[in-house]
Amino acid sequence: MTRVAIEDRAAFVARFGGVFEHSPWVAEAAFEAGLPVLPWTPEGLHAAMVLAMRAGSDEQKRALIAAHPDLAGRLARAGRLTAESSKEQASAGLDMLSDAERQRFTALNEAYKAKFGLPFIMAVKGHTKDKILAAFERRLNNDSAAEFATALKEIEKIALLRLKDLLP
Repeated sequence: MTRVAIEDRAAFVARFGGVFEHSPWVAEAAFEAGLPVLPWTPEGLHAAMVLAMRAGSDEQKRALIAAHPDLAGRLARAGRLTAESSKEQASAGLDMLSDAERQRFTALNEAYKAKFGLPFIMAVKGHTKDKILAAFERRLNNDSAAEFATALKEIEKIALLRLKDLLP
C-alpha cells in the first residue's frame, strides 16, 4: 500500500490521467466522485476509476476504446506509442515480430476495424503472440455489442496493471 498526497484534481490527473489510454477524463471523473481513503491500493483506486469510466457516456467509452493503438501497428513500428503501451506490447513480444507475423497482425487489425470501427483491445501482458492471435480470430466472430463490452473489460485489465506499476 502506498500513501500518496494528492492535494488537488490537477495533481491527481497529472499522476493518474494516463492510466486509461489518452483519456484523462476518467481520472477527472474519479476525483470528482470521491476517492478511496488513503493509503491507496491499486485495486481500490482501480475500483474508483472503473466506476467513473463506466458512468461515462457511450460516446466517451467509444472514444476511450478508439484512443488505443493497434497491436503491433504502425504507431508501434514508428516508436510513437505511449511508454505504457510500448512496454505492454514488448512484454508480449510484439516488438519482435517476423515479417509474416507482422503481416498477420496487420490483416487482423484491418479486419477488426472494418467490422467494428474500433481497434482490437487486449491486455497483452503475460500473453504470447499465439494467444493474442487466437483471441483476435475468436473475437472477430462477436457482434458489435459483445465486442464493445469485451473491449471495455480489457481496458479495465490494462488500467489495473498500470496502477500496479504506479502504486507498487
